[in-house]
Formats: sequence, structure tokens, C-alpha cells
Amino acid sequence: VQLQASGGGLVQAGGSLRLSCAASGSIFSINAMGWYRQGPGKQRDLVATITRGGGTIYADTAKGRFAISRDNAKNTVYLQMNSLKPEDTAVYYCYASLVGVINPSYWGQGTLVTVSS
Repeated sequence: VQLQASGGGLVQAGGSLRLSCAASGSIFSINAMGWYRQGPGKQRDLVATITRGGGTIYADTAKGRFAISRDNAKNTVYLQMNSLKPEDTAVYYCYASLVGVINPSYWGQGTLVTVSS
């Protein structure tokens, strides 16, 4: 499985960005997809995840501001990020998990999101 992320960039605080992550390869083996992020000097943390059936989980920092969605026909997961804050600045990594596996099985390349104050 290969994951191709896009959509990062520079935005002012309060602005919005939408990240996309397209999966290719053995898609049938994938259940959950989602996003982690890693800020400067920080560990990589889960932002949001969505299962093939549409179930979602959000980190507390993302609740109410971010929305994850998925187009199974396009094998693509999206992360709509609104009301961005400087502390959201990070490299965002999409991931995919195999059926029956909780932890990420595959990673996309990171996409940098920079939020200026």
C-alpha cells in the first residue's frame, strides 16, 4: 500500500486547510485510515482516524475544529482543519492500518502545516 499526502502549507491563525491522502496498491487489506502529526521537538501523536465503515476518533485537540472524512471509491481520506492555531504547526502524516490491526501499518510522506500568528 502506498499513501500520497497533499494539502499542507502556510496559513494564518484562524484559517483553514484541507489535507488529502490517496491510497493505492492492496486497498482491500485496509480498514482504518487517518492522520498523525509531529510538531517541532514533539512526539508523533494521533489527530484523527476513520474506519472503512465511517467510524471516527479524534484527539481532544482536534475535536470541534477538524473533520476527517473518507471516499472509499477514491481510496482517499481527507482532514478538514478549521480555526487553525499556531500550536497546530506540525508535519502531518497520513496512515493506513490493515484489517484487524490497531496501529498504523503504512505511512505516507509528511506534509508540513505552518500556522502563523
